[in-house]
Amino acid sequence: MSTTVVNNVSSRYKQITKRINLDYWWTDSETNNSLIVGSYGRGTAIHVSDIDMIVRLPYSTYEKFNNYFGNGQSALIQEVKSVLQKTYSKSYVRGDGQVVKIDFTDGICYEIVPGFINKDGESYTYPDTNNGGSWKTTNPRAEIKEINSKNNSCNKNLKRLCRMARAWKDKWDVPIGGLLIDTLAYNFIKDWEHRDKSYTYYDWMSRDFFEYLKNQDSNKDYWLAPGSGQRVYRKGAFEYKALRCYNISLEAIEKEKDYPYTAKSKWREIYGTKFPN
Repeated sequence: MSTTVVNNVSSRYKQITKRINLDYWWTDSETNNSLIVGSYGRGTAIHVSDIDMIVRLPYSTYEKFNNYFGNGQSALIQEVKSVLQKTYSKSYVRGDGQVVKIDFTDGICYEIVPGFINKDGESYTYPDTNNGGSWKTTNPRAEIKEINSKNNSCNKNLKRLCRMARAWKDKWDVPIGGLLIDTLAYNFIKDWEHRDKSYTYYDWMSRDFFEYLKNQDSNKDYWLAPGSGQRVYRKGAFEYKALRCYNISLEAIEKEKDYPYTAKSKWREIYGTKFPN
């Protein structure tokens, strides 16, 4: 990821945070009461199109909207939307289900979830405007912590595998979400015998990960996210495409010694032109 992109993400994150803090916490802090979550927050993204944020609001705001007659969750989203419009053009800011979205002209969308910290000091309660409105709970901080811990204990290979899986998703149009990719990669690598080896083992890691994916129960609806234990639901069937790429990986490994160019082209069938570089 380029330095320019990283700097832009940081700058916008600080602006959004400052706006929320000015209106809800009476401070101009650019870092307090907010957290970047999602793939970017977990460090597993390969390109930046959506940045997910949670902004913490005071408990008194929860009480206010929880006592609403009707869909208080929708009213909360609309209020946060109005607050952010003080900084950003109204044409760029919209409310959408559980989030307020800010669409920037470079194609990057920020999805901001207003949340209330729970008694555990870690998880958040957040609004869902669907079906008349309800409150839900999420714990992205625990997920980030666990992904970082496992990544550090396996020679940084977990996050690299997550990014490779995203390249596969893009190349093969696999119906699988980012958190499920990270969950399955985590579950795989924690028991993989070569998890502490270098990048020279990435051919075997690819082969064995696709074998792991193809052998998942196609009737299983959800897995438990590392750290939080929240349910992560499947979007569609990914097992058959994993099987096809498992077979391609076998061909690539077979050709690596005597036909390296052929092997490289095989890997690019799986991951696209970004891999191997």
